[in-house]
Amino acid sequence: MATTIRKAQVSAFGGVSNVNIISAYIDDPTDDHVQVAVLYSGFSGSDINMRLGRYPMQKAAPLTPGYTLVGKVSKNGAHCCKFNVGDVVACLSVYDAEAELTNMPEKYLIPVPSGLDLQKACALIVDWTTAYGMVMRSAEVHQGQRVFVHGMSGAVGYALATLCQLQGAKVYGTASERNHEAFRSLGWTPYVYTEKQWMAAVKKMGGADVIFDPLGFESWDESYSVLSGSHGRLIGYGGNLATLNDQPSRGVLFPTIKLLSRNFMCPLVHKTTRFFYITRDDKTFVPDLQALFKLLAAGHIDVRIKAVFDLDNIQEAHRSWAKPGLGIGSMLIKVHADQ
Repeated sequence: MATTIRKAQVSAFGGVSNVNIISAYIDDPTDDHVQVAVLYSGFSGSDINMRLGRYPMQKAAPLTPGYTLVGKVSKNGAHCCKFNVGDVVACLSVYDAEAELTNMPEKYLIPVPSGLDLQKACALIVDWTTAYGMVMRSAEVHQGQRVFVHGMSGAVGYALATLCQLQGAKVYGTASERNHEAFRSLGWTPYVYTEKQWMAAVKKMGGADVIFDPLGFESWDESYSVLSGSHGRLIGYGGNLATLNDQPSRGVLFPTIKLLSRNFMCPLVHKTTRFFYITRDDKTFVPDLQALFKLLAAGHIDVRIKAVFDLDNIQEAHRSWAKPGLGIGSMLIKVHADQ
């Protein structure tokens, strides 16, 4: 039986006016799917890039965005028995989370432990699992290292800095000047990216042991140049420089190949580079998210939410993503009231 819902829809690739809230029908879940009443959907660069048609291998428009969700089970498909109606679940959905109801494969639903703040739980699904994978595996951050994080005010950047500090590293990074005082209070050392003072400062201290860089293109060249010469690691991800600066699309394939090719340029240089990307099929995804749930429950991490927009204000969320002044941490879309 079809149910009427409201959802966000990108009707065509382009400007903010192309994303709107529409009425639509959703069918009952198929045998291996579960219907979820969405409480919160994560909002990130993936939403912006999907609206612009820039996200790698994305669907054609029209589409409903929403890369992550926390919600309550509404209906089970005929072959689904892992969850009861009303159970709170998390999902890396990729699409369709910015909707009142959505049908998701049961295998991708993860139970949310009771007692967790559901806004913070939603932020963990991609923002923090991305950071966790880079810190714990790609970079293997450990006690006493000098770590540099680009974009510490952003969702992943803030998570990276927090997790690196938890591992015992000394944290440096770039951020808007309005957030510098807050970062200094956490024991981090912030710089303004555009002034390039960070490059001279990192070189003066002997180079960074690890740099996390989501910008790509020329920024990866700059970051590589200030790595510690004997053992530095550059972890690239995202490639968001053009999107952040509202510039024409720049393909990230060649910069990524260039980034990785540095590993073979000179056997005497012990700098290494990696590109990080997360999918819900990664064997590490569920264990990483569960580890983060435990850290949140124990109070070991402070998951900051800088803005929550109602579904009706979806266009304002798109306008605000790269605007200064929102604060630090993750952005969310509230689809239903938290119950």
